[in-house]
Order: sequence, then structure tokens, then C-alpha cells
Amino acid sequence: MSFPFEVGFDELQSDLDTYVDAVFGCLESEFLVMPKGEGFVEFPVFESGYEALKRGTGGFRTVTLDAILPVILETPIALVVLRCMLGFTPPEWAYYASRHTGVELTQGAARTIDRNIRMEPCAPLPMKGSVTERRICALITAACHAL
Repeated sequence: MSFPFEVGFDELQSDLDTYVDAVFGCLESEFLVMPKGEGFVEFPVFESGYEALKRGTGGFRTVTLDAILPVILETPIALVVLRCMLGFTPPEWAYYASRHTGVELTQGAARTIDRNIRMEPCAPLPMKGSVTERRICALITAACHAL
């Protein structure tokens, strides 16, 4: 069977349904063929972070550091969810957060935080006055400003 772009207009018009079926038969979700290597977050894990963030912010009505930080501490994958909601890559978020908050946050540091969470989405984050805590707070503060 030829594809619609391989035939002339008249032939296409004479058997349109067949060509539509040919195109639809070839379509598949890019999500289904994405590489799922190390660090890939499966949907149920991502969804748990989204739901935790949704609960912690009252359905995204209270988007503040005070509302989001406890969620991130309890459900670290929620930080990756927040980044995805913003549409940022880790380096983009680092740049935006550094500019917005003045906290030094390198692209490498943001990548490391993001990767560590994706590798172990339930592992506690190193906090209590750490550099990581300041960086995560900067990321959250910048996210609150962007949303």
C-alpha cells in the first residue's frame, strides 16, 4: 500500500479512506518508543509526585516555598514533577533560579539533584543547612515566581 504522499491527487481522492487507514496504521506514541534507560521515571512514580504536590498546594492554589518544601522533603520526586510543569531542563531551571534568587546554582548541581532524585525517587534529600537545601529552596522559589 502506498502512502498519500506517494501518489497523485486524483488517486488519493479516489480512495481516501484507504490512505487515511494507511497513515493511522503507522502512527504510534513517541512515549511508547522512548528509551527507558537508567533514570527513567515510570508513570506511577511520577504520578505519586504530582499528586503529592497537588495535595500540598491545595490543588496548586498555594504555590509557595512554605507549601512546596515539605512536599519535596516527603516525596522527593515532586521536585522533578515541578520542573516538568515549568517546562525546564535542569540546566535551564538552574540558570533561572540563580538569576531570580541570587543563589549560586550551577547547571551541574541542578543536573545532579535531578538525577539523584530520578535514580532514587523516595530517598531522603540531604538537607538541614546543606548546600543542597539552599539550592533546592532556590529552585522552588524560582518555580513559585514562574508559576
